[in-house]
Amino acid sequence: MRSAAPPHEMGIAMTSASDPGTRNGYALAMIRIGVGVLFLIFAQYKVFGTTFTLHGGFQFWINKFLDGGAYPFMSPILRGFVLPHATVIAFLVAYGELAIGLSLILGVLVRSASLCGLIFMLTLLFSSDYPGRGAALWQYFGASLGHSVFALCFAAFVIGRTDSVWSVASLRKNRASSE
Repeated sequence: MRSAAPPHEMGIAMTSASDPGTRNGYALAMIRIGVGVLFLIFAQYKVFGTTFTLHGGFQFWINKFLDGGAYPFMSPILRGFVLPHATVIAFLVAYGELAIGLSLILGVLVRSASLCGLIFMLTLLFSSDYPGRGAALWQYFGASLGHSVFALCFAAFVIGRTDSVWSVASLRKNRASSE
């Protein structure tokens, strides 16, 4: 009786939990899902309440940024464009955060959502994390931690294959390969 050829000789790729690529995929998926959960938390009060979108919550934050946290080149944009269109932009922020959160958790359109998230984080960074004129270089980085860490996560999600595990796409792929 002849035994079957080993899987690697039959063209079947075998991966194990100890494979660095597999471990990296799981690590990125954990971060992706964690960031997605945080974005759902950020979005829920904005989407399911009206304070942020319809009752001045968004304008409050923009004015707070203008009073002490916006980079000088952002002030004219915040005053001249964002505040006059505050309600529309507030809804865009609320539902954008919801869409980003759902996309990351489900692993659907991760790169597109992450690119939008990266742009959003850079916008927030320059709108709110200015340490002031004459600050030491390290203070610029220290002031930006709330947004720069998310920006780095989104950049990694754009570059990496964060939807390779624990995603709708990977479930479909696994289901198709088992049929």
